[in-house]
Amino acid sequence: MSCTLCGLPTPDPPVTDPDVEGAFCCQGCLAVAQTLDDPAGVDPETARESLADAGAETPADAADATAFLPIEGMHCTTCEAFLEARAEGATGVASAAANYPTGTLKVEYDSGKTDEGELEEAVAGAGYGIGESDGNDDGRLLVGAFFGMMTMLWYVLFLYPAYLGVPPETLLLDTTGLAGQYLLLNIWVMATVVLGYTGAPVLRGAYVSVRARQPNMDLLVGLAATAAYAYSTAVILTGGTEVYFDVSVVVVLAVTVGERYEKRVRERVSDRLGDLTAERAETARVRTDGGTEERAVDALSGGEEVVVRAGERVPVDAEVTEGTGTADESIVTGEAAPVGKEPGDAVVGGSTLTSGGLVVAVPDPPTSTVDRLVASLWEIRAGESGARRLVDRLAGVFVPAVLVLAALTVAWGVLTGSPAEAVLAGVTVLAVSCPCALGLATPLAVTAGVRRALDDGVVVTDGSLFERAPEVETVALDKTGTLTTGEMRLLDTAGAERALGVAAAVERLADHPVARAIADAGDPVEGEVESVERRDSGVSATLDGEPVLLGRRALFEEREWNVPDALGARHDEAVDAGNVPTLVGWDGRARGVIVCGDATRDGWEDAVDDLARNAAVVVLTGDGERAAERFERHPAVERVLADVPPEGKAEAVDRLREAGPVAMVGDGVNDAPALAAADVGIAMGEGAQLAADAADAVVVDGGPERVAETFGVVRDTNRRVRENLAWACGYNAVAVPLAVSGLLNPVFAAVAMAGSSLLVVANSARGL
Repeated sequence: MSCTLCGLPTPDPPVTDPDVEGAFCCQGCLAVAQTLDDPAGVDPETARESLADAGAETPADAADATAFLPIEGMHCTTCEAFLEARAEGATGVASAAANYPTGTLKVEYDSGKTDEGELEEAVAGAGYGIGESDGNDDGRLLVGAFFGMMTMLWYVLFLYPAYLGVPPETLLLDTTGLAGQYLLLNIWVMATVVLGYTGAPVLRGAYVSVRARQPNMDLLVGLAATAAYAYSTAVILTGGTEVYFDVSVVVVLAVTVGERYEKRVRERVSDRLGDLTAERAETARVRTDGGTEERAVDALSGGEEVVVRAGERVPVDAEVTEGTGTADESIVTGEAAPVGKEPGDAVVGGSTLTSGGLVVAVPDPPTSTVDRLVASLWEIRAGESGARRLVDRLAGVFVPAVLVLAALTVAWGVLTGSPAEAVLAGVTVLAVSCPCALGLATPLAVTAGVRRALDDGVVVTDGSLFERAPEVETVALDKTGTLTTGEMRLLDTAGAERALGVAAAVERLADHPVARAIADAGDPVEGEVESVERRDSGVSATLDGEPVLLGRRALFEEREWNVPDALGARHDEAVDAGNVPTLVGWDGRARGVIVCGDATRDGWEDAVDDLARNAAVVVLTGDGERAAERFERHPAVERVLADVPPEGKAEAVDRLREAGPVAMVGDGVNDAPALAAADVGIAMGEGAQLAADAADAVVVDGGPERVAETFGVVRDTNRRVRENLAWACGYNAVAVPLAVSGLLNPVFAAVAMAGSSLLVVANSARGL
């Protein structure tokens, strides 16, 4: 029995309602039918429009949260329409998008009006469950493999020898006699099970493609298997013995095995979305005046404090205000080693506190790195690159062309030869063509590339990166935060050994970056610090009643303190190099100089060498030319653009683009305009700093070496896409003409078709 609304097979018993005429395959179709005058004439788009709540109270711009719900029970594309309409009709929901192939519903909603639990109830209440579908794909395959093996065994023992002219008396039975008819009846029963049960998803897909007027591979495969089966059944009914049930069986099993393998590979290359979805905390323990209270994460407000205990997930990106512990951030960074946390450190939403206990401050507005990762991966999986759109257009033409070609082949065969050979040739054309390889060529390789990049600590936020990045001719690297750490560190000291201890004693309570670097690097001398006065040029204070000065030469000249020539020269050299020198003095003269600066990242030279193999490397910096000399001296750096202010970096990128495509690598904050101006933007971030909407990729773990690795992954992915497309096009260009000419056996054609798809899948999954 078929569904009255969508035409797909119904369960036993079907879904029905005494007030609605007809039988339905699922609760979604029944609910749609209840709103329509003519359920049999509706399509998914009409269903969506019929169920849309015209009085939806939440506009799209009011949504402040997103939920990704795994749906059990999605049975057809009508389910997509129903689930979207049902979700959009719920209070507080701005938009919903269902994805039947992945069994997922994405909902954007107002957390002030509803929460994820209420959304789940709304969906489940409509006849759907929350969770992964338990399906019976393995059972179908096992049943098909058993009966298929038995069918092919009879062919090998009896039918193939008879077809090749082996005398009947040398065989165990005469295929033309009563025993032969019994054998053919057994083969018919087994082939019926394989086609009707194991091949049911293929036949259903073929039928849906016809209803949707979007011919696909299921249609070709379904027609090939059904044509061979129907022709062979007619042969038996008319007393013949030359049947092609083997073609039907091999086509169904080859496609089923291929799709099963493909499904597992797709799950493996894209399972990070499911992993990330599972890492999203639903509740948080908020500290109150009277203790703590459990609250939904969606209800958190900026400024609140959340208590996180060992074994619990951090609900949102936050800053530690109290406590110490270690956090497992591998879900974001890919790094398995726990990271120590103490007051002042950032923690990543979705990470797990493995030891200790923390109190963290919620930012305004509350955000979660894991939520952003989920959204990014969803958009990449749902989006379409230029290559994929082109392939989809080709596939849309390819399938109808193959159908026409198969029909012409049959017609020509009937006119010039026997009907049996004509049907066989047409079935071979259908069986050997492989649009599936074309369809898989780009999305599977890109999904695998996204997974590989994420495992390396790089989040790809735009799937088109895999098309644009290989064309880059210039890589512009912002110095601060990319080639350097972006944090002040002690680089050098000169003069009296006591100078660093004196400076550390004076600066131990200051919050200036240079002061913190000095305090962290030195052991403060003993003594009472008083009368601290801070000015633009430095700090004056007393240490145990003795005046001390810390700062630039101008401060010492103003106080008429002596600066020895050696210390003055070291001070000036540090200034010229773009570093920050601090003279330290007591007893009326400078006694030492401390040099702090933005230290270079480990491995930046090797990273630049790797990038320079495929593109020109340019360094952008706001520092002077002397400060940039260390980078300009590197042989792999083609140019250094110094004295470039943040607002001038976008203009610099535009100038570089005149010579060809440019990739910009920056810290993702003040470099956002330059990242947006470039053909490819890569932001450097760490954990909770995953930001930069303008970037195509964000490095969340590691330094500039990750940028070089990202380009390596991109080039490798792009190469695999090209390999897949070349194979898919080349295979069809050779195989289809051979089938039309009658030079291919249909059984071989079916195996070759499945093998073509598996080759594309295996090539895309290499290295995972």
